[in-house]
Amino acid sequence: MLDIKYIRENQKEIKKAAKNKNIDLDLNKLLELDEKRRDLFSRVDELRSERNKLAKSGKTGKPSAEIISKGKKLKVSIAEVEEKLVSIEADYNKLMVLVPIIPSADTPVGKSEDENVEIFNSGPVTKFDFEPKDHIMLGKDLDIIDFDRGVKVAGYRGYYLKNEGANLQMAIMIYAFNKLVTKGFTPVIPPTLVREFVLFGSGYFAGETYNAEVDEIYKIANEEIEADGKKNKEDKFLIGTAEPSLLAYHANETLKEGDLPLRFCGFSQCYRSEIGSYGKDTKGMYRVHEFMKVEQVTICPADIELSDKLHGEMVAISEELHKELGLPYRKLQICTGDMSAGKYKMFDLEAWIPSRQGYGETGSASNFLDWQARRLNVKYKTKDNKTKVAYMLNNTALATPRTIIAILENHQQSDGSVNIPKVLQPFMPNNISVIEKK
Repeated sequence: MLDIKYIRENQKEIKKAAKNKNIDLDLNKLLELDEKRRDLFSRVDELRSERNKLAKSGKTGKPSAEIISKGKKLKVSIAEVEEKLVSIEADYNKLMVLVPIIPSADTPVGKSEDENVEIFNSGPVTKFDFEPKDHIMLGKDLDIIDFDRGVKVAGYRGYYLKNEGANLQMAIMIYAFNKLVTKGFTPVIPPTLVREFVLFGSGYFAGETYNAEVDEIYKIANEEIEADGKKNKEDKFLIGTAEPSLLAYHANETLKEGDLPLRFCGFSQCYRSEIGSYGKDTKGMYRVHEFMKVEQVTICPADIELSDKLHGEMVAISEELHKELGLPYRKLQICTGDMSAGKYKMFDLEAWIPSRQGYGETGSASNFLDWQARRLNVKYKTKDNKTKVAYMLNNTALATPRTIIAILENHQQSDGSVNIPKVLQPFMPNNISVIEKK
């Protein structure tokens, strides 16, 4: 969400941003509604002021019939204006949530992911002198992934990790979590079941509220029983990443500038409905409904240069993780057409996946400036006692499914075994270095 005053002052740039981000926004309509809205607010204030004056004038004695009549008319007039205001506000808010942030000057302009720009490549991809297997076959042969029983129990895109596969997943998470703690991030295990404002505030709804047709979020249908025994019918949702929960930690709070930046690393189970990916990657673990992830989140002062620096540092940590895991990877700068409304600048990391003969996204880093913080109402007091809206950034450290795929396929050996990256071995049972057939 952007400040309406800023929108009025930057109409040309915002129209261009909406076009480049493929967002269907009638900015002229929004500004018309804003003008009507401001007029109605002024009218309500005038009528209330008039009503207050009338009430004071009647305190000297018994109110006259004229005062009573005027009071009734004012009450009706105020109700009529407020009703109009409610209607205008509803239309206004529907358009406000669509207004995009103006992307950084160096963001590539493009219509889709096909026009994202590779800005770094770690070097030669993995080559084999034998016929390599994909992670599906490796998982079956090594008895570490069971897709058949996963589908039986969980349905489409279900899977079990077992034996060293389960150990490998936990090793990846602990390794990434510990790495971020050593980098100065505060470790957090956040709620995975959250209220609606959390997902709206962080931008995970396409509109004002949850839309089952487009939002890749699981909604919990059952009612909750509160401590007093009453039923709570408030909607709850499962998160697709720790980012929303971490960003909402300071929702409706005013922080101190001296305490910024705040850095959090969150470990969570993640849930995604993948409704927009029907028919894509239907086999294996590349696209699943449930997985684990370690996320980075930073809240910083409203300083674009500082936010860019912190953004770069977060991406560098993810690159370090890929290097230490021995995974060939590349870094993409995301173009306008592949960015959501709130993103100022965005990078993706992609690891080489031999069975795909290509790269697969393993992490995404976004700088939202104040777009999320305005929705979540996260502010801070400057040293000279001014109140400003904070900036918010996020980035994947590591997510399990694709990291596991990349490790299994890149580190497989000719005898069917898989070498475990050295940095993960301390977190494996007995520090084992190889996953072998039973």
